[in-house]
Amino acid sequence: MRVGTWAWRVAAALLTFAPMSLAQPAAYAQSPAEFYKGRTVELYIGYSVGGAYDLYARVLARHLGKHLPGSPTIIPKNMEGAGSLRLANWLYNVGAKDGTVVATIGRGTAFDPLLGSKGAQFRADKFTWIGSANNEVSVCVAWKTSGITDFEDTLSRELIVGGTGQAADTDQFPRILNGVLGTKFRIVTGYPGGNDVTLAMERGEVKGRCGWSWSSVLSTHKRWIEDKSITVLVQLSLNKHPDLPDVPLVMDFAKTEDQQQMFKLIFARQVMGRPFLAPPDVPKDRAEALRKAFMDTMKDSEFLADAEKSQLEINPVDGAEVEKLVQELYQTPKPLADKAAQFIRH
Repeated sequence: MRVGTWAWRVAAALLTFAPMSLAQPAAYAQSPAEFYKGRTVELYIGYSVGGAYDLYARVLARHLGKHLPGSPTIIPKNMEGAGSLRLANWLYNVGAKDGTVVATIGRGTAFDPLLGSKGAQFRADKFTWIGSANNEVSVCVAWKTSGITDFEDTLSRELIVGGTGQAADTDQFPRILNGVLGTKFRIVTGYPGGNDVTLAMERGEVKGRCGWSWSSVLSTHKRWIEDKSITVLVQLSLNKHPDLPDVPLVMDFAKTEDQQQMFKLIFARQVMGRPFLAPPDVPKDRAEALRKAFMDTMKDSEFLADAEKSQLEINPVDGAEVEKLVQELYQTPKPLADKAAQFIRH
């Protein structure tokens, strides 16, 4: 009798608590729509106001929310510093991992740890990659008073160019050219953003810019092309831009296999020309929602009209492809990465 009573009590207790234990996961599990409804998503920009990264992010912010389940409000915020390295570190170590924080950083910043940056406190292959608004081509340009008229001139004459930080294309691209090809770029670094570098060119503080996205040239300073204030010296990518058939491609100057491999390591990042990402470990369903919303925005007619009005080139790359590229480049043999790192750090 006692055994029967004990068994009955255990069974009753199990029945009492079972519904509670089964209900708890359902109570805590939210669909992306339930999670994002009524929320604010912060979109951080690793550069100052007015540059191309800032423009791309602000146009995206005006349209992304309607494509996310729950239609959250998207608020752009600037966190400039060290060519967006400050933001990358913050995003990896501090930013909320629940899907309410996204960002755009320099396309080269992701590879700073690979290239030996002591200031980089992240692994880019752990970030949640959302997508890129553009498959980019960057250029080196010389100001009209520099006396430099073609790329070959930089092999024998100094060209002073402005930079935004050691992690940025504006600093790394001229350094790799100096190291591999023997060009004579001199970098004046520390400008808060690309817009500040172009102002420095106008003031005569620097005589050029190397690692300037062609889409940014068109969106912010197209008239400089038209009135010949600047000369485009070389394209920094794996393939030429259709707008620039007569401007030489950097890959054409590589004379050895090692040089080609180093250029690929540095310039393959152009595929992720305007990258958007979130911290590591964002819940999978929210990460997928962010990726889908991003690509849906890239096809949105209102977004495209807004981008065209701002003269922003849209040639999107989805988050899975960006993630794959980052993971592949993180598999670069260390001796080759170290050699490239020596060039861009000196």
